[in-house]
Amino acid sequence: MAEREFARAQMLLGEAAMDRLAASTVAVYGLGGVGGTAAEALARSGVGRLILIDSDCVDITNLNRQVIALHSTVGKRKVDVMRARILDINPAAQVECRAEFHLPGMPLGYLDGCNAVADAIDTVSAKLDIAAYCTQHKIPLVSAMGAGNRTDPSRLRAADIYKTAGCPLCRVMRRELRSRGVPALRVIWSDEPALVPADAAQDEAHPSRHTPGSLAFVPPAMGLLLAREIVCELLGGFGAEQAGR
Repeated sequence: MAEREFARAQMLLGEAAMDRLAASTVAVYGLGGVGGTAAEALARSGVGRLILIDSDCVDITNLNRQVIALHSTVGKRKVDVMRARILDINPAAQVECRAEFHLPGMPLGYLDGCNAVADAIDTVSAKLDIAAYCTQHKIPLVSAMGAGNRTDPSRLRAADIYKTAGCPLCRVMRRELRSRGVPALRVIWSDEPALVPADAAQDEAHPSRHTPGSLAFVPPAMGLLLAREIVCELLGGFGAEQAGR
């Protein structure tokens, strides 16, 4: 481990914890406003190996909230931009890129060596498929719920999905997870009611839906909480939290 990069983290966590993070593998699904920030925070926390899964390229509309979105990166594959950014933070990191959009039924064997998985994708069917696989294979998973159409990062919470209330995505996920026999899922969610923008852009692929609005505050804050939960899982908690786990 390069001590200079992670000296401030080691002051809080200790050398053994930093060595554990350096030896850990985490998969991150989705590199948007939530997942991109989560992936960067994991890299800055000293996680030694990251698997990045995202099929998209950086778009001009990503500039208001996504850590990898710059005018210089528009049009480039998100996994490639994120990989370069992670290696510029920690050249010793191992980064595997999978430029793919996960669909239910696609092989997930590459997760078998993971110590944890961070889910920051939007598609419910894919989130459910990943949750079912991780439950079956006993791989710790933390899943991000809806960040769109919200303005207050102080309303973000970490909880088991069966203890959430008021979030429409959580409600759908709870119902579907029960039907799949998934007994628990750690999630980052917001108890803030979602706004409905009057000028919301229609989703061309799904005319009955609208593209959610977003600001610079909530998706990155959700990504930081997502990364914190993953690091907590890898280390068994922070300080006093460890005794309660």
